[in-house]
Amino acid sequence: MNDEQEAPPPVDPAQMRAIARRLILPHVFLVAAMLAAAVLYVKNMGGGKEAATGASECAASAALATKLAPLAKGDIAALAIRAQPRPAQNFSFLHDGAPTEVASFKGRTILLNLWATWCVPCREEMPALDRLQGEAGNDRFSVVAVNIDTARLERPKAFLQEIGVKNLGFYADSSGKAFQGLQQSGKLVGLPTTFLIGPDGCEIGALAGPAKWDGADALALIRAATQP
Repeated sequence: MNDEQEAPPPVDPAQMRAIARRLILPHVFLVAAMLAAAVLYVKNMGGGKEAATGASECAASAALATKLAPLAKGDIAALAIRAQPRPAQNFSFLHDGAPTEVASFKGRTILLNLWATWCVPCREEMPALDRLQGEAGNDRFSVVAVNIDTARLERPKAFLQEIGVKNLGFYADSSGKAFQGLQQSGKLVGLPTTFLIGPDGCEIGALAGPAKWDGADALALIRAATQP
């Protein structure tokens, strides 16, 4: 009888590497998946905090949106009322030559309209906006129609004088920054575009295209929005 132990077979390095991959790789993938999930969780938590902050800032406009939603009908049926209003995008422009910005109107409801003289629907809509300002404008509500012409800057004022505008202030941004900023944020596709912004500075609704802003439907909505 041979008492000597039989020597183990030689180790195949390639086989050992294959075994190691089978044992280690699943754990690597698991750790990677856990890390990705953690990053996503933190990101979502951040988004949740941001949404919660916006909801807190816009509580008054949220209540107003619920009230106004049934009134967005008829001539202003295209006015999309936000279920969850958020702070309106701020940008700078001139009011009769003096610098101002959207945020400076905080404390009153505004109908913020962007228009240009080269935009035919804008030109057709302007008299209605002027009549709305004359009918409903007060210390709680203003139509803020911002002209965004970037060339031949004498034309906007000349056009408003030509059509007999009496009630609108002259607001303008000839730099093009407001238009570009709203486009990049996805809030503006074409002209005219109008935003309804509450006294807390939050966007309640938006309407792309022209509307009959001096009609009974628009007046009813604005009066409901500005009741003390």
